[in-house]
Amino acid sequence: MATMTELSPTAGKTKHSQDTRVDESLVPKKVLSFRSTRYGIAFITHFCNFILMTQYAAINISMVAMVNGTNRQSQFNGSTESLPLDALGGSNDAPNSLPAEGSIFGGQHALWERWGPPCERSRLCTLALSGMMLGTFTIILLGGIISQTLGWPFVFYIFGGIGCVYCLLWFVLVYDDPVSHPWISVTEKEYIVSSLAQQLSPRKQPLPFKAMLRSLPLYAICLCSFSHQWLVTILIVYMPTYISSVFNVNVRDNGFLSAFPFIISWVTGILGGQLADFLLTKNFRLVTVRKIATFLGNFPSSVLLVALTYLTLDYVTTMTLLIVSCGLTPFCQSGIYINALDIAPRHSSFLMGASREFGYTAAVVAPTISGFLLSQDPEFGWRNVFLLLFAINLSGLIFYLIFGDAVVQDWAKDRKLTRL
Repeated sequence: MATMTELSPTAGKTKHSQDTRVDESLVPKKVLSFRSTRYGIAFITHFCNFILMTQYAAINISMVAMVNGTNRQSQFNGSTESLPLDALGGSNDAPNSLPAEGSIFGGQHALWERWGPPCERSRLCTLALSGMMLGTFTIILLGGIISQTLGWPFVFYIFGGIGCVYCLLWFVLVYDDPVSHPWISVTEKEYIVSSLAQQLSPRKQPLPFKAMLRSLPLYAICLCSFSHQWLVTILIVYMPTYISSVFNVNVRDNGFLSAFPFIISWVTGILGGQLADFLLTKNFRLVTVRKIATFLGNFPSSVLLVALTYLTLDYVTTMTLLIVSCGLTPFCQSGIYINALDIAPRHSSFLMGASREFGYTAAVVAPTISGFLLSQDPEFGWRNVFLLLFAINLSGLIFYLIFGDAVVQDWAKDRKLTRL
């Protein structure tokens, strides 16, 4: 007769290793972080996300140019008015990219399952994900110029060609794990393998769907992802429209001003990962760091948006608040968006893709509901949109702050059959 039993170290060790960080004595003294193989892979993944967003955005920029070039602009005036920024959503919030991006992020998290030491996961993951912000900044700034000077096909030629060259780089330099990488140093390999020894299993583990459906920490990640994506979608889709309606300024005519929030987001995304890992070195618990990052990426931004509708501000002050609000949102990259690696490292790639897909439904629902509110109440429409955003965002954040966790869940631990 066979029963299921868990293979795990003592409760104290497990809690300490998962709830704080890896012992700093394990960090190799001869391997400088930014010269190591794992950081090289992070930079390669950063460039992957850069290419990903430029190619998504190139489709939408070229669509506008193609419509103008075929003298059918009048048929699309209503739909292309917000097209450049709706789909250029630098935080991966364009509805047309939902299915692909969920699988891409799941695949990237599969890398960090085997390449990311727990004490460095925040900075590695945020360094990789921030490439999307840089890609969005670049395509908004240069995409229109390329279309006007060289023609819209060159948007595809340039960024598509860069993507093809990049694929060769990926195939040559990226490997599934440190053990199979031919150029990694022995010191770094031993460090990564030893730091992940308690989290990885040589045997393939089935997905415990029933246990996942009963997991409150997993629900917390999904619901907070949804509420955060609602916030980011409103920022990206409606920020130019809000400025235009309040100040009669067309932000879309100024490429740099439209792109500027995303370069700020790129910087804060990288710094957020550095801050998260720094806090771990100061004896902060891992769950506390995740919740701090998630709070910073949600609450201040939604409060600033609500304040806009109650304060009488000039154009410069309003733009500053909107840019700050947009710039703070990437802090969640070192919060909810990598939390799956903490609670279920063996299944994090699946959970990351699933939670992202659930969160992306907000990118479809939010514009629909917000557009309805604006059409029904022209005078207080913006206030209603931002108040609804605040209520949804705060609800998801509170649920995560209460039920979020950073300890490997029982259903995600290694199990094996033993004979009685």
